[in-house]
Order: sequence, then C-alpha cells, then structure tokens
Amino acid sequence: MHWARVLVERRLFVCVAGFPGAGKGVVVDVARRLGLPVFVMGDVVREEVRRRGLEPTVENLMKVANELRKVYGPNAIAVKTVEKVLATPHKLVVIDGVRSPYELEVFRQHGTVVVVWVEASLKTRFERLSRRGRPGDPKTIEELKYRDSVEEKWGLGLVRVAADFTIVNEGGLEEARRLAELVWRVLLYGVRES
Repeated sequence: MHWARVLVERRLFVCVAGFPGAGKGVVVDVARRLGLPVFVMGDVVREEVRRRGLEPTVENLMKVANELRKVYGPNAIAVKTVEKVLATPHKLVVIDGVRSPYELEVFRQHGTVVVVWVEASLKTRFERLSRRGRPGDPKTIEELKYRDSVEEKWGLGLVRVAADFTIVNEGGLEEARRLAELVWRVLLYGVRES
C-alpha cells in the first residue's frame, strides 16, 4: 500500500515506539525537521503529574500512568492524545510514545496507523538516559529494568510485534538520524500536506 493513497480518505498516524532511551526522540526530531506535527503521549502523563503537584520521578510518572489506565482504561493516554490531534487540520501526524495495542486501536479508530519501532539494548539505553537527565529518567539500571517491566505489562512488546518499520539504534547520533531519514522518506514519498 502506498501511504499517499491513505491520506486521500483518512488521517495517517505514524506511531513511534520503543523502550525508554531507545532513541524515539531522534526519530521524532527528524520528523519535526521535516515539518511534521508531533504529539508526545508522555506529555499527557507529565501534565497530570504536574497538575497533582508531584515531582516528576520515575515512580510518580509510572504511578500516575498506571492510575490513569486503571481509572479510565488501558487506552486513556491515547484518548487524551487523539483529542489533541483531532483539534488540528493535519492529515499526517506523528505520535511519540505509544505503549500498548489498546492505544494503537484508539488511533486506528480515527485513521490509518503505521508503527515505527526503535530498538536499542538495555546497556545503550541506560547510557543515553544517564546523559539525557530528563526529570523522571531512571537513575540506576535497576530503575530502568523496573520501568521496562511496567511498560512490558502495558503491552509495549506487542507494539513491537505490530511494527511496520524497525530502526536498530545502537550507533551514534548521526547514524540514528540517517536511519530515521530513510524511514521518513519511505513514508513521505509523494505525501505532503497542503
């Protein structure tokens, strides 16, 4: 199927997924550089953590994400994200941080979904997260393993299985950008929003 045909009738959700530190941000940054609108699912959780007056620690982020899913369903964060998307005129959007098949289904209800999976080893991911230092990032490899296990329970491994594209991101930043540009070129061939 050519993605340009999809846009004639439906919105295209390009969902970028992977475990923390895999390099989703690099893939998303390349999309932004190409002028694509990006919606970050984790921002929904970070906003809720701030709204509750909590520190953005790994524990608080995971706790709030779990509570949102428990109270509003396993697709709660995707529902909030899709509300933001539908308020825009964009026919092609990038979704950063899908964590479960339930979330993918929310986007499928509103358009066509393409999954881009970003893969990197635990060691590589921990090194990246240690350098990044974003609030809520794991401080130890044990915290990262814990976060991985929580996200695995949410269904992140099933998102990996649903991937249309996989970027193995074990190299440096330039290599990651090159691979991301390749994927975006495949997706965007003949696809431009007016």
